[in-house]
Amino acid sequence: MTQAIPDSMLAGRLDVRTRAFAVKEVPTPSPGPGEVLVRVAAAGICLSDVHLIEGMLSPLFLAGDEVTLGHEVAGTVAALGPGVAGPAVGTRVLLQAGEEKGGWVHTRGVDYDGGWAQYAVATTGTLVPIPDELPFEQACIVPDAVSTPYASIVATAQVRTAQPVGVWGIGGLGAHAVQLLRTAGAAPIVAVDPVPEARQRAMDFGADLALDPSEDVAARVRELTGGAGLAYAFDFAGVPPVREQAVRTLERDGALVLVGLTDQPLTIRNGTQFSYFQQRILGHYGSEPAHVEELVRLIRHGRLDLSRSISGTLPLADAASGVEQLARKEGNPIRLVLQP
Repeated sequence: MTQAIPDSMLAGRLDVRTRAFAVKEVPTPSPGPGEVLVRVAAAGICLSDVHLIEGMLSPLFLAGDEVTLGHEVAGTVAALGPGVAGPAVGTRVLLQAGEEKGGWVHTRGVDYDGGWAQYAVATTGTLVPIPDELPFEQACIVPDAVSTPYASIVATAQVRTAQPVGVWGIGGLGAHAVQLLRTAGAAPIVAVDPVPEARQRAMDFGADLALDPSEDVAARVRELTGGAGLAYAFDFAGVPPVREQAVRTLERDGALVLVGLTDQPLTIRNGTQFSYFQQRILGHYGSEPAHVEELVRLIRHGRLDLSRSISGTLPLADAASGVEQLARKEGNPIRLVLQP
């Protein structure tokens, strides 16, 4: 039976001028032509959301001063906009984290209202049906938490089977990178993180070696790879010391892949050596819609298991508490998920 849609709903709203965040009651949106209304079942809390609240990130295309946060969203279709023939009401879906508008990518929960709400509007082209056996709290994190490392591996780096790789920062994205690199057949996989629990997580997710950055990481990598070094070093931490350390582990023609975001300058201490060995730096950001669809297919056919990725769930009303937990890295979470 179709549930009645209320006139108002709870939503986690950010005032981008003052950076004040609050969960409050707002009118329930109505879908327009080419849109559907989604009853949100789960929405991930990402470090990007923390950065938006703290002021490190700002929307580029937001119309107005407030936005509902949340770019990792899953739920069921609740209503169709005028002229929309499908999908059927009740269809289980996840939402792509953004879409192209006017030649630019607009991010859900940043440039337009996202899914930290009881209901969210989405264009039909951003809906990805999900299998019944995939829980909403796992489905919602596929866009970004899983798709960003996936795209960095298969598109930006184009990792091949048996290539040696390293992952710096085993948090929400890095943990999935280890799991996905294992699926892709990379070998060996080296994980680097200062937190013991994160290093153990890396081993549980498929790393061959987990190191503290205070160790002589380059020496350990050379030992593991027979002196060759890494084909790809993935930086998910986004801090200069990580990048400097990662570069020293690269093989001839190896590449540093920058996934973690930072506004700090990138420096190469020995530029002559870097050039002599024809090493490379590859920037990476986000993922394409096809990557999300591919990941859902991998999950559907049992090639990818996200059951270990949900560190905790909170009601939407406690969104501010979840943001604080992630900002403090309390419990070293992979992903915290809101359930409206």
